[in-house]
Formats: sequence, C-alpha cells, structure tokens
Amino acid sequence: MSKRDYYDVLGVDRSAAADEIKKAYRKKAIAFHPDRNPDDAEAEEKFKEAAEAYEVLSNPEKRDIYDRMGHDGLKNNGFGGFEGFDDIFSNFGDIFGDIFGFSGGRGRQARGSDIRYDLELTFVEAAFGVSKEVTRIARVSCDTCDGSGGAPGSHPETCSHCGGRGEIVRSQGLFVMRSPCGACQGQGTFIRSKCTTCAGAGLERKERTVRVKIPAGVDHGTRIRMTGEGDSGGPRAIPGDLYVQIHVQAHPLFERDGNDVHSELPIGMVQASLGGTVDVETLHGIESIRLKPGTQPNTRLRLREKGVPMLRGNGNGDHYVHVRVVIPENLSRAQKKLLEQLDETLK
Repeated sequence: MSKRDYYDVLGVDRSAAADEIKKAYRKKAIAFHPDRNPDDAEAEEKFKEAAEAYEVLSNPEKRDIYDRMGHDGLKNNGFGGFEGFDDIFSNFGDIFGDIFGFSGGRGRQARGSDIRYDLELTFVEAAFGVSKEVTRIARVSCDTCDGSGGAPGSHPETCSHCGGRGEIVRSQGLFVMRSPCGACQGQGTFIRSKCTTCAGAGLERKERTVRVKIPAGVDHGTRIRMTGEGDSGGPRAIPGDLYVQIHVQAHPLFERDGNDVHSELPIGMVQASLGGTVDVETLHGIESIRLKPGTQPNTRLRLREKGVPMLRGNGNGDHYVHVRVVIPENLSRAQKKLLEQLDETLK
C-alpha cells in the first residue's frame, strides 16, 4: 500500500512553519498514543504514521528532499523515511515529555514541595509596602549527615536494581519506556547505614526565617512567590518555592476599591446649607476640601491621586469622599423655634 502524503497525515499545508508542524504532530500524538488507546490497532497505526511524518517534516534536509522528490527521493538519498519506534522517545523527548510527563532520558529532576504562608498586613502597610520577616517550618538539609542521609562515616552504594542509572527501562513491543527506579527513588544509589537524625531522608524540619519585601499597592489575596524558599527536596533536587498569601485588615475610616479609596464625611445640616471648608483624612495626610452651599446628602467629592499606589506602574488611585448629612435628633425648644422661623422664610 502506498504511503500517504506526510502533510495530509498531519493536516497541515505544504507551506506550514516548523512550529505549526510540531503543534499538529502533538495533537495527533495525544489522540492516537497507544497508552490512551490500548489494544487499538488502528490508533497505533495512525500514531506510527504521524510519527513518521513528523520525523521527516521536522528535519529541514529531509523535508527539502521530500518536497522535491517525494517518498522515493528519501529512499534514493539514503533516508528510509523513518528511523524506527525504538527511537521515538529519544528523538521526540521534548514533545512526549510535555504531553505524557516523561522524556527520552532520565525522569524530570526531583523538586521540593512548595510552602504557603499567610501574612496579615494593616491597610496602610498594604497600601505603601513594607518589609516583613517570615518564619515558617521547612524541610532543610540535615546537619548531622549534611544531607547525604547516611550515618557519619558511611558512603552511598550503587543500586543493584537499576545498576546506578536511576531508571528502569522496559520494552513493550515497539516501544521503549523509561521510569524512575523505585528501589532508589531515581537516585542511582542507596544508603545502607542511615543517619539517625533524619532516618536516612537527608532532610529535617526546621524553622527558617526570610525577609519578604511587600511592594506598595498589594491587595487582599495577592500572592508573592519566593523562589527556592520552600522545602529542600533532598540531594540533587530543586528547592520548592514559598508563596506568601496576603490578608489585609479592615480600616476604621477607609474602604478600598482597586486602587481607589472611599470614606464618609459626616457634616451638619447647617454646614451643608451654608458650605465652607472642611478637613478630610486621607492615606497621604489631611486634605482641605471646599463644600458648596446647599451640598446635598450622598454628594461625592474626588481627591485625585490620593488613593493607593499602583502595584504595577506609576501614580495612585483617587480618594472619594461621600458626604453624609447628619440630622439632629434632640432639639431644644429654642432650636425648634429657630427652625420654625427659618421654615417660614423658605416658603
């Protein structure tokens, strides 16, 4: 049976760029991979066909020959078109690593666990930024064995199960599968005489303190990442990260909406009627604002750039003052008389 056109197999145009070809192959590989289609001969055949097409079209030299002379051109120039399925995972390791979580060589490097720390800030600290010391419990290298996991004077021994490779190789028909060695946890060695402090783990739990710089403008729910400040993870492992979760306390005067601040200004009815100048407290200090005569309840006044600093970028939000007119509840006889006289003049 004649072979299908490689471009048709991947579903791309003949002018497709390398990234487009790779993307199309990834899609086919996910759909027809044998692990996802067990005992499905048709899916396996399509998987092989897509791998063969990608093996040619991803190679500039082979693609050029194929574009000019087709399948026969590849054969005549010493290319069989496909190198065989034993090489799939080594040739396309980056693709299969992204899709299925493994690569053609050893498994991905071990990584320590991430740590979450909840940090409470005042309203003002969150607005203007602050530096805080954060103390948390983390798994760090054991002081007794210096992280080796072995008792003092002992040495790691080569794992006999994997021969020191740290991985187990299994063949399944045409496929070669690699997985971390369970006996040595992918390390290639093991400790016979274990450290009594850490029980051979090479790690112990300790308090660790780090200073965290909180930038101006953070809000409730902001998460700050401290790279490498999580759990150690053990020898040859990448440390995890520390995630500082911000919680902002309420303020007795201010409410925040994004970078804007809102507050209430209670004034008497006489002041609302006559107008005048009043002082308003803001995050940036006392500001004087002028009330127009006849200021109505719920009037909103804007103080530009008197809000919270922008977390990303320059400038501040605004401060909005909401006027609340306070009506007196207990008037004296004389006060009532004056209001009645005023009411008569307003009719």
